[in-house]
Amino acid sequence: MNTRYEPASTPEELSRLVVERVNAGDAAGVAVLYETQAVVGFPSDNPTVGREAIAALYQRMVDAGAKFEVEDPLPTLYFEDLALTATRPKDGTGGRSQVLRRQPDGTWLRVLDRPEAG
Repeated sequence: MNTRYEPASTPEELSRLVVERVNAGDAAGVAVLYETQAVVGFPSDNPTVGREAIAALYQRMVDAGAKFEVEDPLPTLYFEDLALTATRPKDGTGGRSQVLRRQPDGTWLRVLDRPEAG
């Protein structure tokens, strides 16, 4: 199946797309928001590396009934084609941060993702 997904045209859009796709049960759609060799710092003691592994990680979350909420973003930091995004979790614990890279077509993909930080 060749599904065409909406790309993130700004770093801030990417978090919304992740939430929408997880809540729709679309783990493969979440994974395409990451570069092919991206790293997700979850579980924290054994990071998930690569788009296929990231898709499997999100599939386990979807299968377990995970539902995400859009969280309030902190201001995005930019350096050339890199962006650092972060949000404050609604439950008030820790924080979440991601490094994104602008792709040649102007869209953004995650390179590093720290979904939980205490």
